[in-house]
Amino acid sequence: MVLDPGSDAYTLLAEERVDHRFKGLPPDADGLTVGELAAQRRNLFTGGFTTPVLALSAERLEHNLKLMETYTARHGLVFAPHGKTSMAPQLFRRQIEHGAWGITLAVPHQVRVARAFGVRRVFLANELVDPAALRWISGELDADPGFRFVCYVDSVRGVELMDAALAGSARPVDVVVELAGGEGARTGVRTEAECAAVADAVAGARGLRLVGVAGYEGEVPDADPERVRAWLRRLVALAADFDEAGRFAGVEEIVVSAGGSAWFDAVADVFAEIPELSLPVLKMLRSGAYVSHDDGHYRELTPFNRVPEEGALEPAFRLWTQVVSRPSAAQAFANAGKRDAAYDLDLPFAQVVRRDGAERPADGISVASLSDQHAWLRTAPEADLEVGDWLGLGLSHPCTSFDKWVLIPVAEADGTVVDYIRTFF
Repeated sequence: MVLDPGSDAYTLLAEERVDHRFKGLPPDADGLTVGELAAQRRNLFTGGFTTPVLALSAERLEHNLKLMETYTARHGLVFAPHGKTSMAPQLFRRQIEHGAWGITLAVPHQVRVARAFGVRRVFLANELVDPAALRWISGELDADPGFRFVCYVDSVRGVELMDAALAGSARPVDVVVELAGGEGARTGVRTEAECAAVADAVAGARGLRLVGVAGYEGEVPDADPERVRAWLRRLVALAADFDEAGRFAGVEEIVVSAGGSAWFDAVADVFAEIPELSLPVLKMLRSGAYVSHDDGHYRELTPFNRVPEEGALEPAFRLWTQVVSRPSAAQAFANAGKRDAAYDLDLPFAQVVRRDGAERPADGISVASLSDQHAWLRTAPEADLEVGDWLGLGLSHPCTSFDKWVLIPVAEADGTVVDYIRTFF
């Protein structure tokens, strides 16, 4: 099973007490458990929530989960969405319930969170050389025969460090050689000859087992469809060369993995071309930003723009802030800033204004800049905006939106809050 049915961590989440740690929640909810507050089904706009408050759309979240489940199944891909986007075990569980093989993660702390919540398949998209973390991973593998863990290797030195740390472990750690996206890319082995040297080092390491190849096409320099597909074909050819050389002897399947949130259509196309190898191939996609999508960076980059017949993701985040100052006809200030909103790729986008229970488009309103706790708003002559109005902001880049909020209300279209998502960054 992908999730450990015996894990009680989800029950403990519902039993956590609401208090000052969780911004935006109703002050009069202090002392209630999260489960009790959710059962009240309060309204986001009339139920005592304070601004700023980040909310996820219940309907859009479910839409995105179903869409990627359908997409990956249609293209014969195994899906291990990147959990570093949300670091929300409740969303991990829903992703797995929607067909995910397991969860991709980036650093040891994230693996500990996933394991605490019963995740039994983890792909670590990094070379792991920390001896304390490796000993912990080894202990998890030895204690749980059902735990599957795979991570990158991208250097002979890394292989040596890993093997030394794993001395005495009962089960080897499964690894995939990471092929770099190109010169100047982030991590990974630069050439096929160097990949072979790393694979040779793995073969000589008692604590490791080579199970495949992987990489991240988002690091291809000057990425365009032609360059990305060329790199993906290099990755596939590397897997075939390793297989022909007998490097996967003793494994049950060959892992070939790629896939961020900008080029998964190219991954689907090229992985469909993988030739028959000596073992079954686990064609693994790792895109993670889809779960909430966004109103900026990924709205522009999503592959569904290139293949609209496959469907469309929907932005599920909205940050609600309140106008606290209107010093001039051309300027206003709202009470959400860098502590609350993603701003590393784009500033938030003014979308709707709420006043007296009515909602309308935020015409003539834009976010000019952010201070720590203020949004500087530029207002055109047609903007109808007053102190006290609630302003709904769209966000860009889910990865730096989730990490600013510890407990996130999930609201239906009419504002009814049906759940709360806990994050662990």
